[in-house]
Amino acid sequence: MESDRRNAGRETAVVEAEHSLVTLPWYVVHVRSRHEFVVHDELERKNIRAFLPSFKRTSQWKDRKKEIDHPLFPGYVFVQVPDRPGSFLEVLKTRGVVVFVTLAPGMPTPVATEEIDSLRLMVGTCGELDVYPHLKEGMRVRVKSGPLENAEGILWKKENEYRFAINVELLGRSVAVRIAPDDIEAA
Repeated sequence: MESDRRNAGRETAVVEAEHSLVTLPWYVVHVRSRHEFVVHDELERKNIRAFLPSFKRTSQWKDRKKEIDHPLFPGYVFVQVPDRPGSFLEVLKTRGVVVFVTLAPGMPTPVATEEIDSLRLMVGTCGELDVYPHLKEGMRVRVKSGPLENAEGILWKKENEYRFAINVELLGRSVAVRIAPDDIEAA
């Protein structure tokens, strides 16, 4: 039941990404090991918008198989901090949150809105995802047709297949999906 509630929240997040009127920046919080779903649910209970990209993986035990949600970026949750006094502190006081991700000491570093929107679209529409550490090479492209239309990312080739990757610079990670070269154009 709780898994259904999480999935419904994630599906709603995809719809919100497509029609988002909210312009608040997104940040990344580092969370305790295996606390991603707990942090996501706690933030949502506090009416703080959170995004936890995840995928299902089948786990096998001796007596059964079960599909289990796994975070796409283990140890991290995206959060949109409300524009009210004390909001950053409220996020930090959430059970399981360790620290905001920053590039320099001081204020947390926001994630580009385009990266979050493209990531939400990819997670909501694509079945099989691959995660890669720090994808830097390749051409910046935009998807011109298909379910990822208007998403921006990087094109690269792996084993004679083209991949479209969305890079989350702040985390040093990328998410990739197979794509036909006809579906993309230079950004």
